[in-house]
Amino acid sequence: MRIIIIISLLFISNIFSQDLKFSLDHLFKEGDLLCDSINDISFCKALDYYKQKKDDSCYIYSSKALLVKNNIKKRLDILYYLQASSAIQKGLYKKAKQSLYSISETSSFMSLKNKQLGVCYLSLKKYDSAIYFFKKFEDDNINLDGVKTQKDIYHNLGLCYIHTKKYEKAEKYFDKELSLLSKNDTLALVRSKMDLANVYYNQYLDDKAIPLFQEAYDLAKNYSDIESKRFTSENMGYVEKDRKRFDKSVDYFIEAMKWKDSLWNRDRIIELADRDKKLTVAQKDKEIAIQESEIKQKEAVQRGLILGASGLLLFLGGLGFFYSKLKKQNSLITQQKEELTIANKTKNYLFSVVSHDLRSPMNTIKYQHEQLKKHIADNNLEGIEEANNTAITVTESTSHLLNNVLHWSLEQSNQMVFAQKEYPLKPIVEHVLYDYEHLIEANAIEISTNYIQNSIVKADRESIKIVLRNLLDNAVKYMNGQGKISVEMGVDNENYGYIAIQDTGIGIPADRLDKINALKGVSIDKIDRSEGVGLGLILCQTLIKKNNGILSFDSEVGQGTKVTIQLPVVNDL
Repeated sequence: MRIIIIISLLFISNIFSQDLKFSLDHLFKEGDLLCDSINDISFCKALDYYKQKKDDSCYIYSSKALLVKNNIKKRLDILYYLQASSAIQKGLYKKAKQSLYSISETSSFMSLKNKQLGVCYLSLKKYDSAIYFFKKFEDDNINLDGVKTQKDIYHNLGLCYIHTKKYEKAEKYFDKELSLLSKNDTLALVRSKMDLANVYYNQYLDDKAIPLFQEAYDLAKNYSDIESKRFTSENMGYVEKDRKRFDKSVDYFIEAMKWKDSLWNRDRIIELADRDKKLTVAQKDKEIAIQESEIKQKEAVQRGLILGASGLLLFLGGLGFFYSKLKKQNSLITQQKEELTIANKTKNYLFSVVSHDLRSPMNTIKYQHEQLKKHIADNNLEGIEEANNTAITVTESTSHLLNNVLHWSLEQSNQMVFAQKEYPLKPIVEHVLYDYEHLIEANAIEISTNYIQNSIVKADRESIKIVLRNLLDNAVKYMNGQGKISVEMGVDNENYGYIAIQDTGIGIPADRLDKINALKGVSIDKIDRSEGVGLGLILCQTLIKKNNGILSFDSEVGQGTKVTIQLPVVNDL
């Protein structure tokens, strides 16, 4: 099979159909009646959070409500559906499937159950099962006029059939989907034309496939969605490569890399940091000027009191009062100047990171592009692939650096959204590990998990994910060839929920390990970059500390590294 179909399906595989309005209205009506007749806060909150599309809260409260004994069948059916729907939105497809099968066969919303089972099996790549449930859903709703639901079902059935190589049926459903699309729905048109093109391309019907790929590329080129631009240009690169038109193929691949490459954001980050610095300096100057003006006014008042005082006691009292005020103002100015100095040093550190750490990868990418031109001229396909893979690896590393710079800049300028709420740790860990599946597989690294005990912590979920991504990136980066990463989660004796990441990498020397563990009380302006302490570790310590947690490292050279995150437990599960 040609490689082009893999790229295209990755682009569209996350498109899921929407719930049928009339079935949901019936579910909501039954749920509201149950809320009015029973005293169950968890059930009512789960239903309310589902209506508000707050998937994490819906998942938590539906799970709590299912633990209640003596549940009636109607209540259980609604709870299992709410839990399954929120699990699908969170990417927990196996759990969602388990919950859906727990719904009774006499439920009044079996149509919704069939549709959601189709979504689960499609996401789990069990296409025959997905076809079965999508067809049942289609048969149950054959007279439905909901265009959005029809488009999504046709699209999902087309995906299933193209995966099972039943191209005639795939073409039939993609044609149906295309016939329902509006000319103004550019993103859906791009997706649909790529679907149909893949059907033809996998049958080697290039005369039909290539014009559709070209149409999708032209539509995406004039549309604002970056992902569609990248995938369509990459598809065109593979098409031209299969046609032996390597010059055009390289042009398309370079264009795809341009959209994927986050380096274009470098100037924006530097400009943002410089602007923030100027705004901070201007604000501080303004505050100092106001304070100096106030000091002068108070000095004038002080002189007036001294001259107008009729007695020594009044004079001494007034002098002491205003002297105390002046001292406090001077102390405040000194403190603000020190804060400004720290902010300036932090800015210089970030500029140093950007200017120093970007120079080497930029030169590497430039060199790989020169090598790519040379290999193309020599028709050296192995060299082309090697140069391209190297450039992609360097680009991913540089993108990670820029993300850390951006996160640090946002955190220091108080622009990072930080909302501490109650979350179970397990879904957070599972989401991050899911994002790293392809990277870990590409590096021939084995990963294992040991969920001893789940716990609910009060933390900012996104900042915890940033920390986990940094720690996993370091584990992969410093793995000496093949290796293993184990992730353990539990609750320790001090009632802290913990996540422990153990790798079999090269380890950390004792002197550098002491510096890393000492970062808990050190700010960025006091860090010497020559000591080998990177921005990522400083960012991790800062975010964990902000979440009232503890981050510790234990390592031995040649034996690997263990990193432990501890967060205060709100309520054990």
